[in-house]
Amino acid sequence: MIKQALISVSDKTGVLDFARTLSAMGVNILSTGGTAKLLADNGVKVTEVADYTGFPEMLDGRVKTLHPKVHGGILARRDFPEHVAALAQHAIPTIDMVVVNLYPFQQTIAKEQCTLEDAIENIDIGGPAMLRSAAKNHKDVIVICDPSDYARVLAELKAGNGEATYETKFALAKKVFAHTAQYDGAITNYFTSLGQDKQHASRSAYPATLNLHFEKMQEMRYGENPHQSAAFYRDTKAIAGALANYTQLQGKELSYNNIGDADAAWECVKTFGETACVIVKHANPCGVAIGASALEAYSKALQTDPTSAFGGIIAFNCELDGNAA
Repeated sequence: MIKQALISVSDKTGVLDFARTLSAMGVNILSTGGTAKLLADNGVKVTEVADYTGFPEMLDGRVKTLHPKVHGGILARRDFPEHVAALAQHAIPTIDMVVVNLYPFQQTIAKEQCTLEDAIENIDIGGPAMLRSAAKNHKDVIVICDPSDYARVLAELKAGNGEATYETKFALAKKVFAHTAQYDGAITNYFTSLGQDKQHASRSAYPATLNLHFEKMQEMRYGENPHQSAAFYRDTKAIAGALANYTQLQGKELSYNNIGDADAAWECVKTFGETACVIVKHANPCGVAIGASALEAYSKALQTDPTSAFGGIIAFNCELDGNAA
């Protein structure tokens, strides 16, 4: 059962209602800085981490949660008698939930007037440490880095008498490790893009060390050839209008060639201002046409090479109506 939660967030979306609900369930709330103030100002009972540890925040807030009473309470395995005994010896209560999101490093470096000092001060230290500690000990600790997970966790706690399933804890831990990896990757990319002058404005578009992060959209029916396996990944920040944003409505799993052909067809058809249709098969355009309607554009495109079009990908730059379908 969740008895104590540590909440310290940069993105405060939904955190007040989340903390209020936890408090109503009898959960003791620990917090820091702006998060603690937000909760206290709105009537949520909260204990400042500095009061909890007996050690004040220092170095302009650089050291807040890096304390054995915090990380010991997070990392201790409840099924290890030695760990439980160590907590008792040092009077360290367990922390059963960690809710943290990180300083906005990527948003900071996206600003035109950003300086190296700005970037450095938006590198979170305590946040990733707590997230990783909680994710490592996910068997005993619920860890949340994304506000979109608040409702899911609360629903499960209410249904499970204050407990979450291991499947949920594991899923949240995976999300955290992906999140902290992306965060550190962004820092590396930025620092290794800076030249000798260390100036933001003159940084290279090609960092010395480049970290890329992708999320799997789906596994493919097969790869470029039937005996090969494949999966479709997209950048975590997919470009608007890219094929990676698609939603498959029906049909069997796509293949590597389906994705390649769909991308080629879409990139071609979206360049037209008029209603257009493009048909592609094995990376070769079989028909491209414009028309007064989707049906007319399709009919013209198909007439270009109806034999090669068989089994190909058809793309429109307009809504597909009943007649064309």
